[in-house]
Amino acid sequence: MDSLYERTAMLIGNDKVQLLQNKTVIIFGIGGVGGYVAEAVARAGVGTIHLVDKDVISNSNRNRQIIALSSTVGQYKAEVMKNRILDINPKAAVYAHNCFFLPDTAGEFDFSQYDYVIDAVDNVTAKLTIIKSAKEKNVPVISSMGTGNKLDPTAFKIADISKTSVCPLARVMRRELKNLGIENVKVLYSDELPVTPKERLSENGKSIPASISFVPSVAGLIIAGEVIKDLIK
Repeated sequence: MDSLYERTAMLIGNDKVQLLQNKTVIIFGIGGVGGYVAEAVARAGVGTIHLVDKDVISNSNRNRQIIALSSTVGQYKAEVMKNRILDINPKAAVYAHNCFFLPDTAGEFDFSQYDYVIDAVDNVTAKLTIIKSAKEKNVPVISSMGTGNKLDPTAFKIADISKTSVCPLARVMRRELKNLGIENVKVLYSDELPVTPKERLSENGKSIPASISFVPSVAGLIIAGEVIKDLIK
């Protein structure tokens, strides 16, 4: 047993560590939530990880994203996360896809090769396409709902999308998934009422949600925990 995972093996057993090393996950969105998902599944021992994000790290990411440092500003998020994972586990197979996942790029991804799909993007169209693609291949998928304008990390829950409440993004997703005839979607959501930002910022005409270090990070770790527990069942 690699000493990297000896403490993990004490908890879940050598057989489950080996099982994780043979699993493949894909994470769409390597931001405040997705970055922590990637970090945790890598440290838990998942052997093959695909990272999908076209964005580069900006200075404003440094308040909440695990890969955002003064030294990484301007670099592709997926590439920085790949290098970080390989620094944790040089034996991992990590693939960085510097693109956004949208209907016109969906054909570039073969969902049948993944054991778990993690949606941590903030675009509704992309989220719907990710979930639909995973469902079509009968691959487990978990989707992150909104973490912006939140201050209470203890308010996050894992639930079926039909059981969600309060979260504005979850409300939109419930409606759109129902229109597509898609049911039984596992999500992470918060039932905390959104905080009204003290200041309003916008980008390309759209309001930017406020965020803080300990909220998206906790969301990402909860998602990672759910993924790992499902993979070793």
